[in-house]
Amino acid sequence: MEGKRKAVVLLSGGLDSSTVLAYAISKGYDVHAISFDYGQRHSREMKSSEDLARYYGVDRKIVHVDLRSIGKSALTDDIEVPTRSLESISDEIPVTYVPARNTIFLAIAAAYAESLGSTDIFIGANAIDYSGYPDCRPEYFNAMENALSLGTEIGLKHGMHINVPLQYLTKGEIITLGMKLGVPYHLTWSCYRGGDKACGECDSCLLRLKGFMEAGSEDPIKYEKYPEFYERYLKDRKK
Repeated sequence: MEGKRKAVVLLSGGLDSSTVLAYAISKGYDVHAISFDYGQRHSREMKSSEDLARYYGVDRKIVHVDLRSIGKSALTDDIEVPTRSLESISDEIPVTYVPARNTIFLAIAAAYAESLGSTDIFIGANAIDYSGYPDCRPEYFNAMENALSLGTEIGLKHGMHINVPLQYLTKGEIITLGMKLGVPYHLTWSCYRGGDKACGECDSCLLRLKGFMEAGSEDPIKYEKYPEFYERYLKDRKK
């Protein structure tokens, strides 16, 4: 492989994927972003992924996968997005889990990587501050990497690599890393609900705000309301 090593980065438009995009670029990869229009309940994330790709000047491929036809998730079906306390988020797998989503996305990302002559895929999954999804755990990525290495021509020759650099970082540590890398977090979107402002109530909003609090910074995007712990944090910062 001549020149820079190519890498495919899964870019959802969220906080984690934007940090991983910046991380892969900082490591000298020739980055090719891939975003999935999978029938999610709103297109706000897709707009953010477009903005981020433009900001960094990277190619972005959009793949359409109809997971709405499968359903059984609050992100693809007519199921209410739950509101839980921060303390109970990882207690059980929530209805926002999309069946086999990362497995589907990684398989397609591997096909794209192989077409580029690349063996590297980057994904912004995290197993510390997360909603308990089974396809975000280290053992899952190890098994998936092995499957993709066995199931692709380039993998058989060189091995396929799923890079999960944020895997063991807290949200606060992820944001701290992102700020060092200059990630434009004002362009990102994490909320499970669509709208002009993030809801401030869903799992993703709570974890995101907790991360900015731990990083000693303020989230630059707008919210409909803040949870009590973040309201207290903002008041303390003004003292």
